[in-house]
This record gives sequence, C-alpha cells and structure tokens, in this order.
Amino acid sequence: MSLQTPDKIGTLQRKLYRKAREEPAFRFYVLYDKICRDDILHHAYRLARTNAGSPGVDGVTFAMIEAAGAQEWLAELREELVSKAYRPQPVRRVMIPKPGGGERPLGIATIRDRVVQTAAKLVLEPIFEAEFEDSAYGYRPNRGGGQAVKEVHRQICRGYTDVVDADLSGYLDAVS
Repeated sequence: MSLQTPDKIGTLQRKLYRKAREEPAFRFYVLYDKICRDDILHHAYRLARTNAGSPGVDGVTFAMIEAAGAQEWLAELREELVSKAYRPQPVRRVMIPKPGGGERPLGIATIRDRVVQTAAKLVLEPIFEAEFEDSAYGYRPNRGGGQAVKEVHRQICRGYTDVVDADLSGYLDAVS
C-alpha cells in the first residue's frame, strides 16, 4: 500500500496550487466533484489507514471494512458523496491525561469521516498553501520544527536580530 501521492492527484494539486498562486483573487467554486473522485477517495483511505487509530462512535474498524471489502465500502461512500446524501457522524469524545495533570479532550471521528476529511484536505491544501508565507512552518506539509530552527539560524547569521514565535497549544483549551 503506497502512501506516495499518485501522479494524477499530484498533477491536480499542482494545477490548483499554481492557479491559486498566480491568481490570488480567483475563487474556486467547484471543488466538490474533485473530493468525490474515485482516485482521491482511494488515496485518502490509504492515508487514513496508515494512521490507524481507534474507531469512532459507529465502532467500525479498518479490519471490519477490509473484511467486508474496502472497494465496496469506498464505492458506497463515493455514491453517498455524489448523491449528496453523506452526513458526517458525531465525534467520539475521549479524555486524554495531560503530563502536568488534568485532562485534554480528544475527538475521534469515524473512519468514514476521516476518509472524507482527508479527501477534502488533498483538494484544499494546495489552494491554501499558495497563500501562506514561506516563513510559516507550523502544520505545513514537508515542514517541521527542525527546519524552522535552521531558518532562524540562517537569518541570525545574516544579521537579523528579532524572532517572533507563537505557541497557541493551550489557547484553544481556554477559549469558550
């Protein structure tokens, strides 16, 4: 099971990225049909499968899907999307202990919803990536904290003296 983005999807992503980059005012009104594409849903399933994870509120696991036939399951999901009958299910809430005490809520989506979310990400991410500043590293594909530190070092070596860093990890826990 390859996690490498198939060429056809990569081509679509590059086209979306280029369009968003070259025409920032352009509005992408019709993307739903791309989320429903068979190849995108299959790749989204493979990506969700590698993350494994616990089942959502429906109790369905990857093993159950594959025992019944993943191809058929994906075909049914695609039909629901195409006919616009798809509705996301509630998220299963689990409390995770924090290292310093207390708990943090974690939402676990159903596999079905994870696949649809991943398909949407495959289509939407290149559009948003085109608008991000090159200096932003958080939660971006093929970027990480180590690269951010190297870039800060490079800028310091060039004579820059100010670094701005924002960590919002606890912020969302406190906002109502």
